Amino acid sequence: MPKTKAIITIQNVVATATINQKVDLNAVAKSYPGVEYRPEQFPGLVFRIKRPKTATLIFSSGKMVCTGAKSGNESRRAVMKVVKELKKGGIIIISKADLKVVNIVASASLGGKVDLEKAVSTLGKSMYEPEQFPGLVYRMDEPKVVILIFASGSLVCTGAKTEQDVYDAVHKLHEILEEQNLIFYE
Repeated sequence: MPKTKAIITIQNVVATATINQKVDLNAVAKSYPGVEYRPEQFPGLVFRIKRPKTATLIFSSGKMVCTGAKSGNESRRAVMKVVKELKKGGIIIISKADLKVVNIVASASLGGKVDLEKAVSTLGKSMYEPEQFPGLVYRMDEPKVVILIFASGSLVCTGAKTEQDVYDAVHKLHEILEEQNLIFYE
C-alpha cells in the first residue's frame, strides 16, 4: 500500500455516438445560429452546450464525437441533450443515440518526487528523453493506458475506456514506483 494517496482528476471524456441516419447540417446551422459550421474548412458541425460544458461534433452521416465531459455519464447526458435540441429545432431523429466512451484523460498527483532516470529502465515499455520532453512515457498493458510521468510526481493518464481503468492504472503504477524505490516523499 503506497504511503500517500494519489489525487486523481478526470479532465476529459471523449465519446462517440451515432444516431444511424443522415443529418442535414445546413438545416441545423440555420436552426441554431450559435453552432459552428464551416464545411469548406471541416465537414463537421460543432454544437456546444453549457451544462454539461461540452462540444459535440456532428457529421452528416449521423456520427457524433462529444468532448469536454468529466465522466462517462456526463458525456451521455450531453449527447442526449444535443439530440433533444436537434429534435426541438425540427430535425427528425428516429433512433436513440448509441454512445461509446473512447478515451478518458486524467491527471494525478502522487505526492512525491519520481526518479525518472531509474524508472525508465525499471518499468519497461517506457521512454524518457529529457532533451525532447520532460516526462517519461509509460505504456501499461493492463489496463491498456499510456501514462506520462513527471519528476514532480504529477501524471497524465490517457487511453482509458472506463473511469475504473484510470484509478486502477494510477494505483498500480504508484505501487510499482514504491516497491522499486522510485518515489521519494519530503
